[in-house]
Amino acid sequence: MLRDYASSISLLTRTLDILLILLAGWLAYLFRFWDAATPTLPGAYGALVLIGALMTLIVFPLLSVYDSWRARGVFAPAGRVLLSWCVVYLAGMVLLVLGHEADAFSRLWLAYWGGLAALFLVGLRIGIYWILRGLRRRGYNHRPVVIVGADQQGRDLAARVRAADWSGLEVLGLFDASTSPRDAVSEIPIYRLDGLAAFVSAHAVSEVWVAMPLERGGELRRVVEMLRNSPVNIRYAPDLFGLSLLNNGVTEVVGVPMIDLSATPMQGTNRLLKALEDRLLAALILAIVSPLMLAIAVAVKFSSPGPVFFRQRRHGWDGQEIVIYKFRTMRVHAEEGRVTQATRDDPRVTPMGAWLRRASLDELPQFINVLQGRMSIVGPRPHAVEHNAQYRDTIDRFMLRHKVKPGITGWAQVNGWRGETDTVEKMQRRIEHDLYYIEHWSIGFDLKIILLTLFRGFVHRNAY
Repeated sequence: MLRDYASSISLLTRTLDILLILLAGWLAYLFRFWDAATPTLPGAYGALVLIGALMTLIVFPLLSVYDSWRARGVFAPAGRVLLSWCVVYLAGMVLLVLGHEADAFSRLWLAYWGGLAALFLVGLRIGIYWILRGLRRRGYNHRPVVIVGADQQGRDLAARVRAADWSGLEVLGLFDASTSPRDAVSEIPIYRLDGLAAFVSAHAVSEVWVAMPLERGGELRRVVEMLRNSPVNIRYAPDLFGLSLLNNGVTEVVGVPMIDLSATPMQGTNRLLKALEDRLLAALILAIVSPLMLAIAVAVKFSSPGPVFFRQRRHGWDGQEIVIYKFRTMRVHAEEGRVTQATRDDPRVTPMGAWLRRASLDELPQFINVLQGRMSIVGPRPHAVEHNAQYRDTIDRFMLRHKVKPGITGWAQVNGWRGETDTVEKMQRRIEHDLYYIEHWSIGFDLKIILLTLFRGFVHRNAY
């Protein structure tokens, strides 16, 4: 139940964070002005505390405060929220200085508020940690994983996980190319490697850990190939604990370093930078083009019967379904069980829609998706869910493009691979460009794609 309602637990934690910051501000005022304290904070003090609380809604998610920390111990989430609160608190102090309002507040109250809020936020994490730890020891809130490799290294890893029952990780089984000479390991069954992909899909496995000696490293390619169409996280647990060479790109789980073989580049600082880039640019662009969007909305509404916006299900980050918005460019029609791509001189496209498509102006509402956090400005273009089902088994590594958020524009689009994909070869080239973008991502690369979009990405012979 805790796993199914993880988003609700995260929402509760966010709400408690805001309430604790507000409480810290009031208690700080009570301590500082004991004789003159009132049930409510005076206007200026209350406004500053409210601004600080609201800033956490932006800063805390960007700094991964609400990410899962189940296998990292209590100090990881406590340290992260303390760091994030320091960022919010210092930002508030900078605003006071820049606004020439610093003298309006008691410095002792500011110190009390910052210290109490930090204490409350860290205390909340410690409390949640111990509650979840107790629940996990009793069998609740478990996350299923499987281990590839039934040699001593894989068995030792399984034993470590079983001993660390506070992590909530549950090894459902070990997989190996040969199972005949082995029996179950401490009640953990061993399966043949051929059934790995089906098992992962049937049991909603969260992660696959590859724990093999280096001499069996050639089997890694086989494992990655078998799971190429699965959004499951794949991690490699090498038997090389003493080499600092492996620090880059390594994730530590229950004290075991694992090399990420198939993981998103949007982690840690990269995730923060990408989020800031998306939100700031999207807000700026929407502010600039909002009059144009209003005019287009009126034109679409009066040019043909039907809604202004077209909504469609697409696959987003980690393969999760999202809803994207575009200006409607076709006459209202129904398609049963399939999505037909637009073709040149498509009779379904309205005259207004044809003009919008040629100038790519039908994409403007997707900046709203960016502000919602569903999309990025730059990234692989989102395909219809039905198209993903069509190509995922045809094109190698097709689903790996979902390791990042889908984008309004991308490396494939500025290189001409846009519009109708009426052949497998065209889709293959688009996927190659998408994967190149993921493997070489940087803020500079994003800015390059945005500039190229301005010069050659809006109007194109394939835009119809």
